[in-house]
Amino acid sequence: MSLAAPEAEGGRAPPALMPLLRSLEDLKRIRSAARAGSIAERLFAGAWAALVAGAHPAEVARHSLRQALAATVLGDLDAALLDQLGLPADAARGIVRATVAEAAGPLDPALRAWLLEGPEMLPAGAVPGFVGQLAAQPRAGATAPGRGRLILDPPESHAEHCALVALFGVVLAPVWGARPETVFLAGLAHHLHNALMPDSGFAGEMALGEWLAPAMARATETALGELEPGLRAAVEAACRILPDAGTPEGRAFHAADTLDRVLQVESQLRAAGTSMGFVLREMELVHAGPVKPFQDAVLARMGLAA
Repeated sequence: MSLAAPEAEGGRAPPALMPLLRSLEDLKRIRSAARAGSIAERLFAGAWAALVAGAHPAEVARHSLRQALAATVLGDLDAALLDQLGLPADAARGIVRATVAEAAGPLDPALRAWLLEGPEMLPAGAVPGFVGQLAAQPRAGATAPGRGRLILDPPESHAEHCALVALFGVVLAPVWGARPETVFLAGLAHHLHNALMPDSGFAGEMALGEWLAPAMARATETALGELEPGLRAAVEAACRILPDAGTPEGRAFHAADTLDRVLQVESQLRAAGTSMGFVLREMELVHAGPVKPFQDAVLARMGLAA
């Protein structure tokens, strides 16, 4: 294969999806008092629970992306919690559906139509042990042989990374004509070895040399051993796309994986470099309302006006 072929395929990645991808990326950093972990970690656990209960990967992919799109706007205000807060059930579901429909606007039309169909609930089985291990296992940050490690706090977990790669893969699948359920399942499973192996990054992998592959295989085998044979076979089949970008599914996966890794760092650099002017004027930290003139006067007097 010539060098031009992968460059041409990579050049099909759609910039119009970047605002949505950035919004999904933020699910790693949204938490709430009554629920453990970030929204991304809980989407990861929920997807595996549904798969263990026998749900088809396509249904799990659709349901997970639908939940993620709603969370980009509502955070943890899902239909169940809105019902608990006294909203009529129809109103709560309507709010969530409208939010999903609006957030799905930039998606491929066929993917958007597919996303808005299907059941609103999926069965849930026992969550495999590796799910909690991946949620507790931090990513290494940027490492390279001969250089110090660059760690941006707080580090993301492997569960968060895998969840976002799986979601990005579904969003990007139509670009290369990939099967979204295959890319989604491969995204969920591509770091199973890190349930057992702490992440030493690129530098550590180079240090392991010829022993890296067998160590990863042993760790992956340990995680796969927690799955029943049918699901294990499905995961192993999906993960055959991982070695290269020679298939539509491989392209969608590697685009998703690359974008998540870079957007993770971008989000932290963007937060560190944000100006007070942007926060006050563009993000409207002090919202418009009857007391805003008073608030603005306080900020000006205290030297905090942008």
